[in-house]
Amino acid sequence: MAIEVVAQTRKLQGTGASRRLRRSGKVPGILYGGKKPAVTIELDHNPLYHHLRNERFHASVLTLALDGAREQVLLRAVNMHPFKTEVQHIDFQRVSADEKIHVKVPLHFVNAEKSPAIKEQGGLITHVLNEMDIRCLRGNENPTVASAQIPKAAIAEEEEAAAAAAAAGVEGALAPAAEAVPAAADVPTVKQKAPEPAAPAAEEKGGKGGKGEKADKGKGDKGDKK
Repeated sequence: MAIEVVAQTRKLQGTGASRRLRRSGKVPGILYGGKKPAVTIELDHNPLYHHLRNERFHASVLTLALDGAREQVLLRAVNMHPFKTEVQHIDFQRVSADEKIHVKVPLHFVNAEKSPAIKEQGGLITHVLNEMDIRCLRGNENPTVASAQIPKAAIAEEEEAAAAAAAAGVEGALAPAAEAVPAAADVPTVKQKAPEPAAPAAEEKGGKGGKGEKADKGKGDKGDKK
């Protein structure tokens, strides 16, 4: 929305007339440019002073209501008192649709902390331009205003981490697979041969009986010979 400034044509000119105008709460000024002659004007001081505190007022196309007629203008110069908050003189330039104009527009950057480049990537915002030279009726230029870059330290850390992960993967692929040690429960039990029972000890009587058998057998043989 255009900012509107109200002014009137100033008839009295000169240093004395301008001094008297300022004492009455007015500001002398001039309107020039375009295909019309320059016009001396006067404006109310307080509304003009508040407009000057708005940065948009210095870099926007304004609407100047002069004696009931409205024109598109740009602020071109402002003279302030050396130590008082007082506007002493102001200049406006007419804006024509068929003539190029040149104006510097300051740039203000907002919401940088909400940018994905900052929140997710840890980037840094660089303000390539702090103001732009605007010329109407020029070509479709698209200059870089700001850029977001990831710090070199963060890039180096990511590259080192990626290299370490890749090296670990290669070593794991080349290393021989370790032999699995089976659990004790998985080892099959080997059936062992039961030990043979020990021979029973020979009874003394049985042993003597054996000797008796030999004796008897000998005696029998002798009887047969007879």
